[in-house]
Amino acid sequence: MGCGTSKSGMKQSEKSMKAALLIQKWYRRYQARLEARRRCTWNIFQSIEYSGEQNQLKLYNFFDDMLTHLQMNPESNQQSNVASNMLSISTRPHENGSNSNAEEELLKNTDPSRVKVNAMYKGAKLTAPMTSEQLTWLIEAYRNKELLHAKYVLFVLHETRRMLKRRPNISYVSTAITKQITVCGDLHGKLDDLFIIFHKNGLPSPDNPYIFNGDFVDRGWQSVEVTILLFCCSLVYPNDVFLNRGNHEDHVMNLRYGFVKEIMSKYKEHATKIVRLFEDVFSWLPLATIIDNKILVAHGGVSDTTDLDYLKTIDRHRFLSCLRPPVDRTLAQMGGCREDDEEDDDADLHSINSQDRNDLCAWRQVLDLLWSDPKNQKGCTPNTFRGGGTYFGPDVTEAVLQKHRLDLLIRSHECKQDGYEYTHNDKVLTVFSASNYYEMGSNRGAYVKLGTDLKPHIVQYMATKDSANRKLTIQQRVSVVEESAIRDLKTKILASRHDLIDCYLTMDHNQTGKITVAEWCAGVEEVLQLELPWRTLRHKLVKCDEDGMIEYASAFDQFKIMHKFSEQDSASGITETLYRNKDSLETIFRIIDKDNSGVITNDEFEEACSLLSKHIGLQIPKEQARDLAKCIDINKDGQIDFNEFLEAFRLVDPHGKDLTVSHNQQNGSSGEIT
Repeated sequence: MGCGTSKSGMKQSEKSMKAALLIQKWYRRYQARLEARRRCTWNIFQSIEYSGEQNQLKLYNFFDDMLTHLQMNPESNQQSNVASNMLSISTRPHENGSNSNAEEELLKNTDPSRVKVNAMYKGAKLTAPMTSEQLTWLIEAYRNKELLHAKYVLFVLHETRRMLKRRPNISYVSTAITKQITVCGDLHGKLDDLFIIFHKNGLPSPDNPYIFNGDFVDRGWQSVEVTILLFCCSLVYPNDVFLNRGNHEDHVMNLRYGFVKEIMSKYKEHATKIVRLFEDVFSWLPLATIIDNKILVAHGGVSDTTDLDYLKTIDRHRFLSCLRPPVDRTLAQMGGCREDDEEDDDADLHSINSQDRNDLCAWRQVLDLLWSDPKNQKGCTPNTFRGGGTYFGPDVTEAVLQKHRLDLLIRSHECKQDGYEYTHNDKVLTVFSASNYYEMGSNRGAYVKLGTDLKPHIVQYMATKDSANRKLTIQQRVSVVEESAIRDLKTKILASRHDLIDCYLTMDHNQTGKITVAEWCAGVEEVLQLELPWRTLRHKLVKCDEDGMIEYASAFDQFKIMHKFSEQDSASGITETLYRNKDSLETIFRIIDKDNSGVITNDEFEEACSLLSKHIGLQIPKEQARDLAKCIDINKDGQIDFNEFLEAFRLVDPHGKDLTVSHNQQNGSSGEIT
């Protein structure tokens, strides 16, 4: 009887064990599916982001070719307002010494004393020297969403400029006294994240030093506040707050990714002064920081030519924008900075004079430091995915660290789902401090704490819009982010509707409206070039019939582009073209609009469309551009408010519901600590 009870107990135990193993198996499958969805969503966001950066580089190279032509043919310079304005951005003089005409003009035109403060202004008021009390006032004002007066913005920029000019290209810090230091990555205008960092980690002080590793601006809608606050921290604690330049501390990037637009929106009549001064101050930011002679902190990364000793000697202020090389771009792409280049027989390389060669070397060193990304494979190759800098392998990291007797590279530049990532045998640590970068819940932010042992301690966080977001399950969070990514991807697909249809028609020989999965995947990749797992994504983007054939036109059923112009434009296809290239068109607009008024003439609009047409290699008929300009010019005064024009396009569903999400609304959330 006892044996029977024992066998029964064993059977029951065996059943329980099998049930537990089965539940674990199901759960692991569930987790694997969730992780696969999360990674796929991440790839969509990242591919779209890097595609935008590629387009920006292509547009800039287009301008660069045009500028080269104009410099060789000065008589044609009058033909392009865009080109002449771009020339002034790219080749502003940089004479040594503080008494140059350009510098005098800048200081005079941006003098804070010439800006009057209205008696009604009740916000923060800043004076020299900056104190910790003033810093506290400013933080409180920003918490209350108060706008700092233009006079005090200019004041902070002038004081920061004066301080940065005394800083070396590479800052050296020590933890011998403070016993700690905190490193923060990209913030991208996310003021809530900066407040969370200060809440969790404390404000900067002589006992609590910080390094902010670039990309303070763009994408987020509080870039002015983030940057001014960081500058004020550095002014109050100049020996305890260190700022590195990122690839977005660059005027050409700011034209496209929102910082210039933000300044125009917030400071109206004073926008031009503030934009010009920010542009100059950014060029004075140090390029890197070294902690205890053991850890290199730089925004992007390194390359096989990175030489920190050489970087210490260059004139960093010369590079207002790192996107345009100081010599002809064709020669810049050939090289000219490596040790073995002296033996190169290429006549073009030897045609570069000594000064140009030095300028080219300096430019490439800075470009690689700000734009590069690590890769798992050995070697160093051009970063074609972004369009600038390099991909550097673990062998390159090891060589650079050994050469300079360093142990670790801390860099930023790439959004990571957990806010950080180790690569290259833990020799490279990426830290990214902007949470919710792509979408609410898409990623955590993080910062790094280092003690005297220099072992990194990672602190993660996430800013939330409201308490409802904090109650979401992991699956719900993944679903929300996935839905946003798919919407963004559908927007890209819809904006390329004509190109995709043309491509599919070459495969659909019998005009059935259906093609194979392989053909659909090949076609969408050929047109969009996003390198995504299209086969996995197809069920979310198009309909399939019972035989597994793709009904390719179904990709365009769910959304359509609405605009406030005449239907005639839509029929001609110009609406789709302009919608697809809105970012490039906005960049051209902002180059034309030198006084940052937000207004251009009808003729300038036509010129912008003409340049866009040449850039994208697609004809936009002059008559259609002219008709569109007249249509936009509602009051018929010969001028166009292009901000209104850019906001005129909307992505809607078949029921007319507006699906366009404003980044301003996304980034205007109030941060809560989670």
